[in-house]
Amino acid sequence: MEQYIQPFMKTSESVFQQLCNLEIRPGRVFFVDVNEFERNWDISGIIGLSGDVSGAVVISFKENTACQVTRILTGKEHDDLDKLVCDTTGEIINIIAGNVKKYYENELRIKISLPSIVKGKAHCIVWPSDKARIICIPFSIFEDQEICISVAMAITK
Repeated sequence: MEQYIQPFMKTSESVFQQLCNLEIRPGRVFFVDVNEFERNWDISGIIGLSGDVSGAVVISFKENTACQVTRILTGKEHDDLDKLVCDTTGEIINIIAGNVKKYYENELRIKISLPSIVKGKAHCIVWPSDKARIICIPFSIFEDQEICISVAMAITK
């Protein structure tokens, strides 16, 4: 598991540092059953994975965290999950997935989809593969808040 998760952890930390000048700190990684996936997020950005793998990569935020990250990137206040907050969420997961894809390019042919956004209190993600286990990587941000990168990746080749 560690060999597949490490690139997601390192890339996420790097993207937040370079893009937002923010330090995020990983917490304890854990597996989640597709039927037990936490639904306490307000907005999620989703990238589908295909090619030699099938699955998805998801970043999830609470509303206030997504608004704060967007404010840092744009310099403008955001009080709700407006279009710019949605675009920011999609762009962050797109950059993370794109950089992880580069990491694997010598061993796996991975295609990534365009980002999709799901928003709403306690929304549910329907994962694209029953075969892949969902790995959640929680990160602390802004001292007292959390974001989550979730990965479901099954090798198909």
